[in-house]
Amino acid sequence: MSDAILQIFPLGFPWQTQDPFLFCVYHLDHYPKGNETMGPDPKLLEGRSIGNDFTIKNGWRMYHGQTIPGFPYHPHRGFETITIVNKGYCDHSDSLGAAGRFGQGDVQWMTAGRGVQHSEMFPLLNTDKENPLELFQIWLNLPKADKFVEPHFKMLWHEDIPVIEEENAQIKIVAGNYKGNQASNPAPDSWAAKAEHDVAIWNIHVDADTEYILPKANTSVTRTLYFYEGSEIRIGDQKVNPNFGITLDASQEVLIKIVAEKAHFMVLQGKPIEEPVAKYGPFVMNTDEEIQQAMKEYRLTQFGGWPWPYPDNVHDKEKGRFALYPNGSLEKKG
Repeated sequence: MSDAILQIFPLGFPWQTQDPFLFCVYHLDHYPKGNETMGPDPKLLEGRSIGNDFTIKNGWRMYHGQTIPGFPYHPHRGFETITIVNKGYCDHSDSLGAAGRFGQGDVQWMTAGRGVQHSEMFPLLNTDKENPLELFQIWLNLPKADKFVEPHFKMLWHEDIPVIEEENAQIKIVAGNYKGNQASNPAPDSWAAKAEHDVAIWNIHVDADTEYILPKANTSVTRTLYFYEGSEIRIGDQKVNPNFGITLDASQEVLIKIVAEKAHFMVLQGKPIEEPVAKYGPFVMNTDEEIQQAMKEYRLTQFGGWPWPYPDNVHDKEKGRFALYPNGSLEKKG
């Protein structure tokens, strides 16, 4: 089945993706104990490029955070962010007035549409032990017809996300249909909202010294398998090491042999949008002129402004998992 492999490539930061996806980033940070303000001890920040700390030092990064790791407020337009937090927590705040704390397997699906600002901070809630964070953020494009839809914020709580237990594998279905098992509904204006687009986001964990068959797709789609943790796998006569991505022919099922350690994969697939893509930082449109217009509108309107007290807004330490929606409704998960 190695003829199903179209390309093998190293995983950088971000990961290489195919249409309809724009990119995927994987964050694995072994954060230390938190202090009273939910950040690391200030002494641990010495020698870091605070505000632009993307180099792993002592197992973790601050990213754009000054005192709490994460990404203070920034704008988006023209696409969606899908944020999967397997370990640790993310505090979300946005210009719509929406907010949330999610983690331990939860997923946030945000349609930026015509424009939104948001912040994503990683509060270090544990003061008596370390605060590991494992997070994927996937950018899914919107077609030209939907670039200016109303922004939308949705939570997929881990209690509601289907997890399929097979003999040697566990499959978390964030989006799409896996062997007749359907994921929770995505945001309503998403490219993934229409079944014929066959968008799938699967997080797959396979036991050591076993085999796993990745089923073929039912439609013509792009498919990429990301091998982000483990020791070695084999597809046919092809050996693949961890931290490599594999572009696959989705019309074929693929037998994967797991060698030694448990293997961890992310699968992204979908029908291509097949439209021109113009990107500049947090804006994704179809033309450079539209990018310039997005920048101009952001300078003038700030996409509704920032209703929170700090650009790196975090929520009360004892708040637990929750989602506050733009209409004022509150959902608590504890």
